[in-house]
Amino acid sequence: MMKHYEMTDLGLLYHFLGMGVVQTDNYIFLHQKKYAMKVIEKFGLKDCKFVATPLVANERLCKEDGSEMADESEYRQIVGSLLYLTATKPNIMFASSLLARFMHNPTKKHIGTSKRVLRYVQGTLDYGVEFKKGKAATLIGYCDSDWAGSEDDRRSTSGYVFTLGSGMFSWASIKQNTVALCTAEAEYVSAAEATSQAKWLRFILEDFGEEQVEGTPILCDNTSAIAMAKNPVFHQKSRHISRKFHFIREAIQAKEVELIYCRSENQIADILTKALSKDRFVHLGNLLGVKSVKGLEGSVDV
Repeated sequence: MMKHYEMTDLGLLYHFLGMGVVQTDNYIFLHQKKYAMKVIEKFGLKDCKFVATPLVANERLCKEDGSEMADESEYRQIVGSLLYLTATKPNIMFASSLLARFMHNPTKKHIGTSKRVLRYVQGTLDYGVEFKKGKAATLIGYCDSDWAGSEDDRRSTSGYVFTLGSGMFSWASIKQNTVALCTAEAEYVSAAEATSQAKWLRFILEDFGEEQVEGTPILCDNTSAIAMAKNPVFHQKSRHISRKFHFIREAIQAKEVELIYCRSENQIADILTKALSKDRFVHLGNLLGVKSVKGLEGSVDV
């Protein structure tokens, strides 16, 4: 890195702000094992049984679920800790973001769900994100959306993730600001949000000397959303969509981004939009680059 950037060598980094760093000649591995152990012990789950997924498949939460009110302070502490753990566990991003919607007046069900996520963390303490050496520094994005997933206001959830050759380094799971009337609209809004992030990342990378000459490919699994993005004419299907989302068309015409179709089974961002079954969750988690330290090359201990 010193050949590219002005910097001082202070030796290998092993720990920073609750994050562990493992560096070898072939990869860099980031994890938060020590922080996760402290969080689990703090909330009395040290000897709990772990679960295979953070959420029950297709689980949906709402503000008023009929259960009693829970301790708001404890709930906020749990959710805040989970959100920090997403720095190296992007596969719990959706669960953490979903729980963060109920910071005010949480119920027993909400706090029970948050502790289930902690039970998942308990079983994946040595999991983190791997970044391999020798990959081309090409920015690639994935975007997806559920449709009307929120039980309270029927709004959809957007998810996007970006990789720079190896390992995912930028991801988000966000509830959309408006109600989508169809799946194509929800996917279109998600693609617009991913485009906004792609433009910002391209700007940052250019400052780092990693200018992206070609348009950034953003993979979307909805052909209707791709067609709307590439069609500059306002037609009946898109005239009700807020104009602020149509800047994606300008980005495509300027060749800053390129929307590309991908099959739903290969849509990595799906893990950021809904609760999935165990097999699907594990598969997409692997594609995200989330893995156990035991799966790394060589003998490594965290």
